[in-house]
Amino acid sequence: MAELARLSPNGPPRVTIREVAQAAGVSIATVSRVLNGRGDVSPETRELVSRVIREHGYTANRSARHLSAGRTGLVGVLVPLVYPAYFSSILSGAAEALDEQDLRLVLSPTDHEHDREVSLIDRLMHGLTDGALIVMPEESSEELERLLDEGYRFVVVDPLEPLAAKIPSVSAAHASGADQAMQHLLALGHRRIAAITGPSGWVATEDRRRGYHAALAAAGVLPDPALEVEADFEIPRGRRAAEALLDLAEPPTAIFAFNDNHAIGVLQAARTRGLVVPDDLSVVGFDDVEHATIVTPTLTTVRQPLAEMGRTAVSLLMRLVERQRFETLHVELATRLVVRESTAPPRSS
Repeated sequence: MAELARLSPNGPPRVTIREVAQAAGVSIATVSRVLNGRGDVSPETRELVSRVIREHGYTANRSARHLSAGRTGLVGVLVPLVYPAYFSSILSGAAEALDEQDLRLVLSPTDHEHDREVSLIDRLMHGLTDGALIVMPEESSEELERLLDEGYRFVVVDPLEPLAAKIPSVSAAHASGADQAMQHLLALGHRRIAAITGPSGWVATEDRRRGYHAALAAAGVLPDPALEVEADFEIPRGRRAAEALLDLAEPPTAIFAFNDNHAIGVLQAARTRGLVVPDDLSVVGFDDVEHATIVTPTLTTVRQPLAEMGRTAVSLLMRLVERQRFETLHVELATRLVVRESTAPPRSS
């Protein structure tokens, strides 16, 4: 009860969500879930938090607090698409982190269209929001620099192209993830390992390509240009790329797909040719979205911390908005390999 005493009605006239969390001995996120009627809270915890709220009169007067600080309490989130699991995972992490800060998001899908993105940012920056998260921006580094120079605060999540040093960003360790995938395949005995890459020039593509090449070189395997096929990150293109690789006179024994959609396309192409994964062909993806655990066989893949990328971007943005000092404008989160059923030693081993 010592914690509760600090929130006595004789104290400050308005308690904060952080003080409620401290008094109840739970996280801010848990208090937020209770306030929003979320179902993922145990009955005991819900009752405890609700009692603290009742006893100390907490009310979520968000608008008054943010307006008194000269802010709107709104943050724009520009995302190419909402429905693919990749983007929705980033979005869910960002939404939860904003909710913990008593902030609300303004969701703005860009449909991968440059002009639409420019128009949306222009609307968001003129008094509507305090800042923004821009997921995979279509704008160039020079355009984003100009936006910063105009005083708008934003953080880029998973940049498509290399950014200037002054542009804040959050990304995943692509090269490290690719190295983990390749080391796994090499350790199984594979040497003829193909890669289905993403579009040339994209940060994720080039970083993963570097990891792929570096692992081959370290194993003494010369890269074979015929074993690299470029595709966008959709399932049909991954399937067509896999068909081209499997039609080679000497097809690969393993394919490293640069995202899970590609990998699912590989599984489809293998099945139509009567190949058994992983007996005849090993497959590794990248992302670890929900589909990786649904397909048969379940997919060995590199896990990107997508929700954490969204949360970290919010944290960085809030420090920018509040003009706090910090060590770096660029955060790279670790990736890790998740081994499931789609990889095995090649038959020749």
